[in-house]
Amino acid sequence: MFFEHFKITGIAVSQIFLLSAIGFFMVRKGFLSDRGIDELNLLVMNITLPAWIFYQFIRDFSFNLFPNWWVYSLISIAITAMGLIAGLLFSGSIIKEQEKLQFLALATFQNSGYLPLALVAALFSPAASRGLFIVIFLFLAGFNLLMFSLGPYILNFHKEKKLKISTLLNAPVLATVFSLVVVVSGVRNFFPVVLLKPLRMLGDITLPLALIVVGASLARITLKDINKRAISLLVLVKMVILPLAGLVCLRILNISGMIGLLILIQLAMPSAVSIITILRAYKKEDILASQGIFITHIAAIITIPAFLILYFSRFMIK
Repeated sequence: MFFEHFKITGIAVSQIFLLSAIGFFMVRKGFLSDRGIDELNLLVMNITLPAWIFYQFIRDFSFNLFPNWWVYSLISIAITAMGLIAGLLFSGSIIKEQEKLQFLALATFQNSGYLPLALVAALFSPAASRGLFIVIFLFLAGFNLLMFSLGPYILNFHKEKKLKISTLLNAPVLATVFSLVVVVSGVRNFFPVVLLKPLRMLGDITLPLALIVVGASLARITLKDINKRAISLLVLVKMVILPLAGLVCLRILNISGMIGLLILIQLAMPSAVSIITILRAYKKEDILASQGIFITHIAAIITIPAFLILYFSRFMIK
């Protein structure tokens, strides 16, 4: 059983990082420019991902199948709180203020969208993945609001600029809200079938493009004078302590199934690439963020399969 789980999770994670490696080497070989990466990211965030979200909700979501749909946004708050608390507990040894703040942001926010979606797609059949996709989209609705409000606040930017509402109400969040309205209003029953296929086709290219964007974004990161102490501490907190604490909580609370897997996957994810986006938007110096994002993604190649094996061994999905 152990080797079976190891094979499944190892192959799944390898597929994800293979696609990311394509984006990484496209940048390193000069095939993809910084502007090209930004435009690809905008394409995914504003077109293909919202289209995929809308299509999945129209096809697979119902309030009967997901009576506790609102719980997933609350889970995003709980997971963010766990990361924030862990970051506060372990950041005391970091002396410089900006390093401490960036460490805190790296510990608090994870790569909550692209990698979890890709991992679910790699682990399960298309039919089995549908419900988990919906769950992740519902989770992201709450997480994205936190990421782009609490994120700048943690990084101490609230003293300089007011947060724009347009940043919070980004395209994936709006697509989720709109999809729920379409379902609850019954408009879904009258939605033109001819439009569903183009939406599905757009959705189908989301994950490959998203992973290429992740890899390309990592390739833009410059690793200079790595703060070995802070980065080692971040890897310990983000990639080991948090998912381990999640497994303990799941055992104590007797949580399994889709909710349990969602919690474990989110807690096992590396630091959010979006932290770099926030830094650049507010023209702040990247002291620790790039190092932390890059190294946690490398560490994830080992830690994600390890914790998934533990989960599947102890909490078989119902």
